[in-house]
Amino acid sequence: MNTKTNSEVKTSIPVSLFLETGKEVLKMDLAAGALGLENSITEATLNRPGLALSGFFQYFAHRRIQVMGWAEHAYLSSLNEKEREHSLRSFFERNVPCIVVARGKKIFPEISVLAREFEVPVLKTKMITKHFVNAATIIMENLMAPRMNVQGTMVEIMGIGVLIEGKPGMGKSETALGLIKKGHALVSDDVTALRVDSTGAIVASPVNVTRYHMEIKGLGIVHVPSLFGVASVREEKKLELIVTLCEMKDLNESIVSPDERMARDILGVSVPCVQIPVAMGRDIVNLVETAALDQKLKRLGHDAIKELDENLMALMNEGKNGSE
Repeated sequence: MNTKTNSEVKTSIPVSLFLETGKEVLKMDLAAGALGLENSITEATLNRPGLALSGFFQYFAHRRIQVMGWAEHAYLSSLNEKEREHSLRSFFERNVPCIVVARGKKIFPEISVLAREFEVPVLKTKMITKHFVNAATIIMENLMAPRMNVQGTMVEIMGIGVLIEGKPGMGKSETALGLIKKGHALVSDDVTALRVDSTGAIVASPVNVTRYHMEIKGLGIVHVPSLFGVASVREEKKLELIVTLCEMKDLNESIVSPDERMARDILGVSVPCVQIPVAMGRDIVNLVETAALDQKLKRLGHDAIKELDENLMALMNEGKNGSE
């Protein structure tokens, strides 16, 4: 597989990226500490700092986003100004990347002052704390997931995510166009972004600049949903099969046993792959569709190669027993 960029495993992201990505979904705004927007968040999980605010810093997960909800606000409200300033100063001294105040709660003046002093961004949201934590965790896992861009066209065929790759001129986009006309859906054309989700699966999505568009030789750029309707595109899809379009001379004709299937390692995940030679008169669209349907059957537990192998072994055993 030819990659546009090398695989990337993010060990940290800046607070500014988290804010930009989650601004609308998480209903977040910056309240203080703008100078710290480039602070690094190195863990995807979020932390509720109740124990830390009370002075217990053993096992304090200071590298995470710190979320202050109802309990933290109630505790800080129970303190007098001097006690609250001492508690918060000890907390800020631990170099936390950022703080999010949830439920639209009041941001204490001490927090704003210390945010500027220690250059720690303070974000605010009206979301209920548990809902914010759940949604923000998904965003963080996505932002920090291993990812890479590859050359290839991604389609969904009857629920199966298929990446069509091959040398220039093999007809990847034309094949995808034929599949779309048969009722299947486009995920991305030419360049596909891959990432590992929280379940360990590879998820494919388009790069923003080419989203919903295809380049067809002789026709130029087309906008797929305008031609075929909104059901003809997908935002993202799990990658379950790689189809390589190749010339007949490049076909790997080695016999593959049921236990030695062709597969590709993508970001540490094994993905099944098949080769389809392109030649005059071959219906590549139907062949790719058939490959996807065969993969769907395998996912449901039906394996044609294994079944044929078992039938041949049974036939050979019957012949052997009959000759005795």
